[in-house]
Amino acid sequence: MPETADWVLGIDSGGSGVRVAVARSDGTEASEPAVSARPAVVGEHGIDAASMLDRVLPLADGLLRTVGAGTLAAACVGAAGMASLGADLRAVLPGALADAFGVRSLALAGDAVTAYAGALGLRPGVVVAAGTGMIALGTAADDRGWLRADGWGHLLGDAGGGAWIGRAGLDAALRAYDGRAGGSAALRARAEDRFGPLDTLPAQLYPRPDRPAVLASFAPEVAACAARRDEVAVGILRAAAEHILEAAAAVRPGPGPVDVALTGGLFKMGEPLLGPVRERAGRLLPGARLVPAAGDPLDGALLIAGALRRDALPLPADPALLRLVR
Repeated sequence: MPETADWVLGIDSGGSGVRVAVARSDGTEASEPAVSARPAVVGEHGIDAASMLDRVLPLADGLLRTVGAGTLAAACVGAAGMASLGADLRAVLPGALADAFGVRSLALAGDAVTAYAGALGLRPGVVVAAGTGMIALGTAADDRGWLRADGWGHLLGDAGGGAWIGRAGLDAALRAYDGRAGGSAALRARAEDRFGPLDTLPAQLYPRPDRPAVLASFAPEVAACAARRDEVAVGILRAAAEHILEAAAAVRPGPGPVDVALTGGLFKMGEPLLGPVRERAGRLLPGARLVPAAGDPLDGALLIAGALRRDALPLPADPALLRLVR
């Protein structure tokens, strides 16, 4: 029977659901993720802690039974919207996880922080996390804390992210529909295949609460057109690459060499986006080394929880991005 104090919990909560895993604090053993496809409820008071616990507690209990453990020494919760919508989580989760599993140390993190740790580990550097949105985080081996650029949402920022690319592609489709300059017949055809007659697009899009996700769903179509050398689509992804690298440069912790990891679903579109990023990195991020992401946000949550258990977490605490409860 393993020592139960060696086990830690990682939680990754986002718009597509909640994932949970347990691991040894030294990383030598980890469970497969357990998944709830139901995301935590977001209401007028932010992310609802009771709804998250409703997803997490049965999953975590099942994982602990599988590994033969009864309690957990530490946990890390990484949640989309933790910074601005996490008041209920910060108030409720420490006591609830202590009561349920004996958790004595807890990290409450924004999903960008767990994405950082999953991609780059616990060392200084820069991580760009891009999916529907886009945010860049950097940190150094000193007391400057987290450096952040963008992540302001699809109306105010997230430049270069999936919703930004999708909106630019639909703009080009509508320009072609209208006969205005800057249009793309290829993107128009893709948009009509996906959404039907383009004069119905505003009615389809504007009333929906998941507008950013709908916009981002068109980003792969832009990539497909770029792969076929559509000049407008190629230009959109070149502009996205510039925005991504500008955000990374804004959080660079110093002028010397730095590792920059790219993580998130956006980069799965491959060469149509990664090619322009590599081509422009030398100009916008001189001396930077683009490295592959080592893991995902759930891996990052487990890594943070393990380091917290060992009292060896070098990442800076922050009231909004990484709050530690001991």
